[in-house]
Amino acid sequence: MTSLQVLQVEDQDDIRDIVKISLGVDPDIALRTAASGMEALNLLSDGFKPDVILLDVMMPEIDGIETLARLRGLPGHARTPVIFMTARTMDHERSRYMDLGALGVIAKPFDPMTLAKNVRDILARSSA
Repeated sequence: MTSLQVLQVEDQDDIRDIVKISLGVDPDIALRTAASGMEALNLLSDGFKPDVILLDVMMPEIDGIETLARLRGLPGHARTPVIFMTARTMDHERSRYMDLGALGVIAKPFDPMTLAKNVRDILARSSA
């Protein structure tokens, strides 16, 4: 099975660590992390092509919404799948994320035991 390349964009160290451990239980997931939207955009500009991006909404400098808008303008990333991981999950917020092109939303706090399955389920639904 081909490895699933995941880029997680999250400014909080502890959440990055939990995601690393959570996704690390799935041997077919390869994780790279970025501590900011700018760091993620630089990775993508340098040629990294993840299969999916897990994107925090509330980050300093540029938030997840702006990061998504900018990454859509990068060559080769107009359709890169994005899943927002956020505590901001009211119905109108979820609707906005989906309207912006996100495949789904994973609410924080999330269940570390099911994170890999949740990511795969959202990807499977989008390709069905």
